[in-house]
Amino acid sequence: MANNQAKKGIVIDYDSIANQESFKSLVRRKNSFLWSMTAIFLSAYMLLPILTSYTTILHQKAFGEITWVWIYAAGLFIMTWGLCHLYVAKANSFDREAKAIIAEYENGGGRR
Repeated sequence: MANNQAKKGIVIDYDSIANQESFKSLVRRKNSFLWSMTAIFLSAYMLLPILTSYTTILHQKAFGEITWVWIYAAGLFIMTWGLCHLYVAKANSFDREAKAIIAEYENGGGRR
């Protein structure tokens, strides 16, 4: 993309785009989403070894000979897939917003 822009003689002022309020808002929302998802995933992931090593909560039988450890571990896989799907959906919406910000810049909205 940069090569195409250089060939067409388009000069992009990235500082101008970074100073747009719409861009700053997008970055804030994106960072908030990413840090929240990271905290949720790491908390749930790190809770498994803590609960199995220092408590007996997950050692209780849930169904027949299956203990809660197995159910929790399987839930982590389901959570990972769910978070991946959520991330892809949010990333697509962030991409649409980024395109709108570029269009705003191209229409003179972010230029000084």
